[in-house]
Amino acid sequence: MQEKKIIAGLYPRVSTEDQSRYGHSLDEQEDRLKKLCDYKEYEIYKVYREEGVSAKSMKRPKFQEMIEDMKSGKINKIIVYKLDRLTRSIQDLESIFRMLEEYDYSLESVSEDINTETATGKFFVRMTTILAQLEIERCSERTKFGLVGAAKKGHISGQPPLGYTKESENKSIIIDDVQAEVVRRIFRLYLDGMSVCSICKLFKEENVLNRRWPTTTVDKILSNQLYICNVVHRKRSGEDVEIFEDVVPAIIDKTDFEMVQKAKKRI
Repeated sequence: MQEKKIIAGLYPRVSTEDQSRYGHSLDEQEDRLKKLCDYKEYEIYKVYREEGVSAKSMKRPKFQEMIEDMKSGKINKIIVYKLDRLTRSIQDLESIFRMLEEYDYSLESVSEDINTETATGKFFVRMTTILAQLEIERCSERTKFGLVGAAKKGHISGQPPLGYTKESENKSIIIDDVQAEVVRRIFRLYLDGMSVCSICKLFKEENVLNRRWPTTTVDKILSNQLYICNVVHRKRSGEDVEIFEDVVPAIIDKTDFEMVQKAKKRI
């Protein structure tokens, strides 16, 4: 009986974090994948290079293109450098397995001994993915613990917003009296009915703090919870926020801050 011809889709993927942490660049991954195909005499249909995209979701342009090519019969094997290049989610892995079984196709990894054509192979893949997902969750817990500890000490990463400065010794956030008065004035003017654009125009005319005053700057000041002691943490765009309360000294009264937020919603 004639052996089934293997037509492979190669899937190298990096995120910015992965590339800097592990050094497995797209070019390096692609080179390893091609060498495997050359050694095993697989035909390469296409290389689906995914750059700067997390594996936490299957909503990835090149990944989706590869899946469509698989469904249409253009490829019958997916090859990755490492399983976590394909997915870090056990739920997504199950979806991928169902698709592979439905079309009688297979998955292969350069770095791991994976054969999805056997029950043992599928079990190994599932266990590998579970361990990868566990490491992500543990890393998230460690990060959160560090953020909470730092926040409780008044340590904020990056440059503090207008109105605050960092102590030279322990890097804690303290109030800059001159800047803080400008922040309070912005809130007073807004509550008195002046628009963001009008405030910016006024500050430019007065050359307040000898700096530029784009509308985005004033708008961010009016929305920043740090002025009422709170640190807002969002890991990624679109995710739920976590708020650490009473972290730094307040510049704005909480009642005034809430009144400004209600006024902004009415615009």
